[in-house]
Amino acid sequence: MAGLVLAAASALVAPPALAERGDRDKPINIESNTMSADEAQKTAAFDGKVVLTQGSLIIRADRIVVRQDSEGFQYAVATGNPATFRHRQDGNAGYIDGQASRIEYDSKADRIEFFKDARLHRDTGDDIRGDYISYDAKSERFAVKSADQASEANREGRVRATIMPKKPAPAGGSTPEAGQAK
Repeated sequence: MAGLVLAAASALVAPPALAERGDRDKPINIESNTMSADEAQKTAAFDGKVVLTQGSLIIRADRIVVRQDSEGFQYAVATGNPATFRHRQDGNAGYIDGQASRIEYDSKADRIEFFKDARLHRDTGDDIRGDYISYDAKSERFAVKSADQASEANREGRVRATIMPKKPAPAGGSTPEAGQAK
């Protein structure tokens, strides 16, 4: 069973599916209904229809609290019902979407964690669910854990993965009908 989960996680974040590396160097922009900031602590709380963007990364939540460390790296905690995440993958591999009750983003470690009723989904149809999902973009590692207690979204308290088969490219760029007389 552990091997299946590892295979599922690998399939979901295989090298062509990595998030765009250039996003990390782009500024973080945040929109919300209200904001309160503490300059001494280098924190800001954004409330009400919050949208955080950094390049192709988009996090939407009811509330996002952002902290900046002395080196200028940002850390964000997004909460919502649910909070959502969207990021373009390197190359032209499409998007990876996620959601959870809480999403934590660490720009220094290049890691995103999803807590409570977590889900990640790729355009290819690959889908993974659990109570906790962690994605480390630096090491290209991915971990999914089930809950000790079942939730409404995950009734059995188990990790669930759907991995869609990859369709092979047609030989010679032709379709099955090519060359057949009609």
